[in-house]
Amino acid sequence: MIVIGELINSTRKNVRPAIEQRDTAAIQKMAKDQAEAGAHFIDVNSGHFIEGEPELLQWLVQTVQAAVDLPCALDSPRTSAIEAGLEVHRGQAMINSITGESERMQALLPIIAKAKPKVVALCMDDTGIPNSTQARVAIACKLIDALAGVGVPNSDVFVDPCVLPVSSADLEGKAEHPGEIVVNVMRALKAQYPEVHLSGGLSNVSYGLPKRKLINRAACLVYMAAGMDAAIIDPLDEYLMSL
Repeated sequence: MIVIGELINSTRKNVRPAIEQRDTAAIQKMAKDQAEAGAHFIDVNSGHFIEGEPELLQWLVQTVQAAVDLPCALDSPRTSAIEAGLEVHRGQAMINSITGESERMQALLPIIAKAKPKVVALCMDDTGIPNSTQARVAIACKLIDALAGVGVPNSDVFVDPCVLPVSSADLEGKAEHPGEIVVNVMRALKAQYPEVHLSGGLSNVSYGLPKRKLINRAACLVYMAAGMDAAIIDPLDEYLMSL
């Protein structure tokens, strides 16, 4: 399992002040703890800070890579921040993420063509996150082909079927449960693109529910059986890391 450590994220209440105050020691401790726990990538997200985010993401990348010998997953909704982070990143980075949204694809593909990072590809487009396996697979195929067109091999693509909270499922008029869609997308893509990695933001599945760690662990086993070989998770969850 390829582990993308999720803890350095500006949406987390205990992390936001450390980024805002540029607390090097705090950020480096988070990076070291995740690295020592077995993470392969350190996700860095400064998206909470709209003003000056490119500079903040650069600072996060440099701060993390000064502490650990691991690549970063550059996590931002803003292309300018991702581009800035790539400029200072040492080695092959990961971009988290590209989507099927026309504007984001047009902005990111030239940057990806130049930097050749690994890329997380989210199964969503201009219509949002589809409520069917078929539609999400179609978006994934579109993204895989587009990335191949700018020189990204399938082995550097990490498709995320978009794990949604099971607590928010509205099944009225829908043929598939959101959790079932994720499993079906993974199975379909593994059969069609065996070299493509399958990933997911695992903690999303338990959002709004009690016993979140137990739900995450159960979901992890289900998704691994469907072909998931990478995940954005908390590496400090020892039981989850042992699966």
